[in-house]
Amino acid sequence: MKVCMHLADGFEEIEAISVVDILRRADIKVQMVSIMGKKEVVGAHHIGVMADVLFENVDYKDVDMIILPGGGQGTQNMAEHVGLNEQLTKQFMSGKWIAAICAAPTVLGKLGLLTGKSAVCYPGCESQLTGADISSSASVIVDGKIITSRGPGTSFEFALKIVELLKGLEVANSLKSQMIIA
Repeated sequence: MKVCMHLADGFEEIEAISVVDILRRADIKVQMVSIMGKKEVVGAHHIGVMADVLFENVDYKDVDMIILPGGGQGTQNMAEHVGLNEQLTKQFMSGKWIAAICAAPTVLGKLGLLTGKSAVCYPGCESQLTGADISSSASVIVDGKIITSRGPGTSFEFALKIVELLKGLEVANSLKSQMIIA
């Protein structure tokens, strides 16, 4: 199982780091991938994070899931990255997992990947979820092989849903208990 968390300058730190942490606790191989052409990526709250690998050096053939954290500028940087957008489309067409939280589902909306799917996003970004059936109350939605979530406060629930889908409910519940998540 291989997962790639994509980082761009301006990403929402909580949504990236907490998800990576929880997935690694579940023994899921997660690579933090910089789309910025440099390994150090700076989040929305000026926290520098060292990515594991640059986008151009990732072999996506064996990637089971692509994850996009939110953050206004980070989402804009991801939406403008041609290579990432091409890879998201390939991932979707191959029937592989894609997960996005906060503003990041808008990247999927702009690519037409949410058409006919239920999705959520950060409040105020709904108009950019082109073609989606938008839920206003759910924290996390899984529709087919796409997982969306609302924002920083839902990042643990988002991560645990990913663990559940990739490793099973028992593993997710065990982590929830170990981490004392209500």
